[in-house]
Amino acid sequence: MQMDSRRRPPKSSRTTSSNDGGPLHLHHKQLAPSVDDRSLSPTPKASDALPLPLYLTNAIFFTLFFSVAYYLLHRWRDKIRNSTPLHVVTFAEIAAIVSLMASFIYLLGFFGIDFVQSFITRPSHDAWDLEDTANPNYLINEDHRLVTCPPPANTPPIPKIPNPEPIITPLASVEDEEIVKSVTEGTLPSYSLESKLGDCKRAAVIRREALQRITGRSLEGLPIEGFDYDSVLGQCCEMPVGYVQIPVGIAGPLLLNGMEYMVPMATTEGCLVASTNRGCKAMYASGGATSVLLADGMTRAPVVRFETAKRASELKLFLEEPDNFDTLSIVFNRSSRFARLQGIKCSMAGKNLYMRFKCSTGDAMGMNMVSKGVQNVLDFLQSDFHDMEVIGISGNFCSDKKPAAVNWIEGRGKSVVCEAIIKEEIVKKVLKTSVASLVELNMLKNLAGSAVAGALGGFNAHASNIVSAVFIATGQDPAQNIESSHCITMMEAVNNGKDLHVSVTMPSIEVGTVGGGTQLASQSACLNLLGVKGASKESPGSNSRLLASIVAGSVLAGELSLMAAIAQGQLVKSHMKYNRSSRDISKAASS
Repeated sequence: MQMDSRRRPPKSSRTTSSNDGGPLHLHHKQLAPSVDDRSLSPTPKASDALPLPLYLTNAIFFTLFFSVAYYLLHRWRDKIRNSTPLHVVTFAEIAAIVSLMASFIYLLGFFGIDFVQSFITRPSHDAWDLEDTANPNYLINEDHRLVTCPPPANTPPIPKIPNPEPIITPLASVEDEEIVKSVTEGTLPSYSLESKLGDCKRAAVIRREALQRITGRSLEGLPIEGFDYDSVLGQCCEMPVGYVQIPVGIAGPLLLNGMEYMVPMATTEGCLVASTNRGCKAMYASGGATSVLLADGMTRAPVVRFETAKRASELKLFLEEPDNFDTLSIVFNRSSRFARLQGIKCSMAGKNLYMRFKCSTGDAMGMNMVSKGVQNVLDFLQSDFHDMEVIGISGNFCSDKKPAAVNWIEGRGKSVVCEAIIKEEIVKKVLKTSVASLVELNMLKNLAGSAVAGALGGFNAHASNIVSAVFIATGQDPAQNIESSHCITMMEAVNNGKDLHVSVTMPSIEVGTVGGGTQLASQSACLNLLGVKGASKESPGSNSRLLASIVAGSVLAGELSLMAAIAQGQLVKSHMKYNRSSRDISKAASS
């Protein structure tokens, strides 16, 4: 590509008349220089007055500047560590400050004066410019001068994205219109509407309208009416503009430990509720399922750091010493009348110590509760381990909202195992398959297949499907579906190979029946349907433990039905039947 560069006539050029009467521009480069111009000496520079060569002077002052700065920074760091006031200085520090200022003044003067002088003394005939300064197609060539770069031939113009037209919906009052205008102009923060107006519903309407006008995108279809926005203020959601509708289906009855439960499932995946319902039917016809709660304790693991690994190990031994547990429990349990410390397990990485606290939390899921207890213990430990540096209240050894072997092995939240024996005739009539086919498929898919995939806690068919649906319906934290879906599904032929023994073991189901989203009207209704709404007054923690057992029983039903569909080759057929809309989309779009 050939660069098109031209020299622009400097402003000091003289204009004369040509033979044809037109103006003739003559640069002073083209004029014959006078004798006086040739005899002029070069313009002196400020650096010519230095006693040493310029490069040596620069090196000396650069070295002085950075050496003194390094010395002062170290001195100030030591003072901060020793709690010495910074204004108390020694003679050496005064001399260093003076040297720092002197070198800084020199460097500032050198670069500043020479930089300005280079512009003042630059000859005007060295000025280069573009022929058309409005042309943005320019590059910098080898001698660092701007040159125009013509666009490629036959290049279509780049279309500009038009600014979206604002969507304006009439509001209830002129005052609301003024508030929307303030939000769109940025003079009123959107997050402050609730506190400013004192009306959460009105704040949501105004925020929604401002959002539509800013983006030019309509939120029609996202409902805003029919929701209690006061119930989410300060605890569930910030800056709401509406709510998402998720259909809730019912699977059941789930016969678990001799009790029947109708299980609410919030999902948009067709066939999921129907499949879980079929599993419930097979279990019910075979006498139901039995669940056992193995453990109940929420965890939080802060990370602290010491100067040496030896010092970190001393705290590890102190925390794991049985004689110290009672003292630590008293300190921890002050955080709540329900929090009860169960144990502390530590792990080291160099001079960093990770302490995994585990405690019961009543009917709450308990993350905030255990965090407060951990903070109490950390404050207590500072008195004896004053050199302990707390890096974070959570060091990921907990481990929350992420797959982790520690949860799979040690458990977190509720650890539950649920089992059932499905009779041979039920396997054939309801599940439409055989015991041998289910056992073989489970071994090759859930066990061997998951091992080949390197699964961590994923030795199942689709436990997370059921966990997520029940979590959303009952107001649990959907992100905790990750560790709550850790599950291993086992299937075995029993009673001389006639019947099927099926079980799910789930070591880290994290649920609660109070706090968070459980207090919202819809989610509270689903908890009430299961008989676990709120906190149990007779036996604190029993409602959340029962909810965890229901989740495990529902997972067992879902595993049983999906495995039967795969064994019988009915998975694709059932999804085409129940997970495909029969609605005519073209007609719906035109209506």
